[in-house]
Amino acid sequence: MIILTTNVGDIEIELNMDKAPVSSKNFLRYCNEGFYEGTTFHRVIDGFMIQGGGYTESMQEKPSRGPIANEANRGLKNQIGTIAMARTDAPHSATSEFFINLADNAFLDFTATTNLGWGYAVFGKVTAGMEVVNQIAKVKTTSKMGHDDVPCEPIVITKVTVK
Repeated sequence: MIILTTNVGDIEIELNMDKAPVSSKNFLRYCNEGFYEGTTFHRVIDGFMIQGGGYTESMQEKPSRGPIANEANRGLKNQIGTIAMARTDAPHSATSEFFINLADNAFLDFTATTNLGWGYAVFGKVTAGMEVVNQIAKVKTTSKMGHDDVPCEPIVITKVTVK
């Protein structure tokens, strides 16, 4: 279990090591190294997802380790309260960024081993603090430093606890 302590409350996450071992171990390593402390939920789209794990309060991108293999083909679905790896258009490009689904986002699920079909790898779920996730989803957003959907007031991960 991992607890992300934010400036608006705690989010408890359970990893799925069985079905998403690469993504889970990657996330856990970033947690254990303290990488996420001081990062923000920098992309918030109500009704879709909240994304974090890569940028500081001043929207500076933190240097991350190399990309990991996409595990979206292992059966986990992008449903409300699941956590998944964020990535670029390239299927196997996920590094440190993640998102928490605010809806059942089936269009993000694996459908084929093509660039469009790979999907986004779910690796766990929120087990407590979904009210905090939903509170974050409702914040006012703006465009900042070339990024859209950035909270006007930073939502910061202040502490990460691994139990």
